[in-house]
Amino acid sequence: MQDFFQNLSQQFETFFTQFPVVFQSLNVGFLQTLKLFCTTLLGALPLGLVISFGSMSKMKVVNKITRLFVWIVRGSPLMLQLLIIYYFPGLVWHKPIWGGGEDGRFLAATVSFIINYACYFSEIFRGGIQSIPIGQYEAGQVLGLTKTQTFFRVVLLQVIKRIVPPMSNEIITLVKDTSLARIIALQEIIWAGQAFMKGSHGISGAIWPMFFTMVYYLFASGILTVLLGRLEKKLDFFKV
Repeated sequence: MQDFFQNLSQQFETFFTQFPVVFQSLNVGFLQTLKLFCTTLLGALPLGLVISFGSMSKMKVVNKITRLFVWIVRGSPLMLQLLIIYYFPGLVWHKPIWGGGEDGRFLAATVSFIINYACYFSEIFRGGIQSIPIGQYEAGQVLGLTKTQTFFRVVLLQVIKRIVPPMSNEIITLVKDTSLARIIALQEIIWAGQAFMKGSHGISGAIWPMFFTMVYYLFASGILTVLLGRLEKKLDFFKV
């Protein structure tokens, strides 16, 4: 019994000794995760809207090509897309376009995530736009607005109201999907936590840092859930 408490005491002592090092490393990894999340969101939202226009285009060539592209991206794993985008130029063309180091891996990951999530967002945008009654467009014409003015002044806010719930789900999923970037050795938070299992900063065989990474994800997801919920309530005046 005495040996048990002595061993437990040693484990607690080791934990409190290692915690500052682990906490600092996880913070650095989380900042990289947050950076990837923000850049992806900023790039994927407008690109998704553009792709949705292509999917709804009356030009058959544009429509077919866009839908084929969306089908390929949505139908293949994001992890595979990361590997292809990062390694393909160097291995096949012998021209590594991303450069070396962490910055190159981050750029490749950002491009991969933006393309992937833009395709998912495009389908949400398309569904929202096509759900608006034709009468809304006719009302804009009666007011003397052009098609572009009608879309941005009359239709777009109503679309946003309808797509917030499904878009919120994709955005929260994006927070967790950033962990896939470790496949190309981007040092995000999962990479930082897993490093202590393999040996990092003089610490090896420690699995407990992985459990703390979950706290970061829960915190980020919780903040986003609250913010997106408030946005949805603010848009309640659109009873469409």
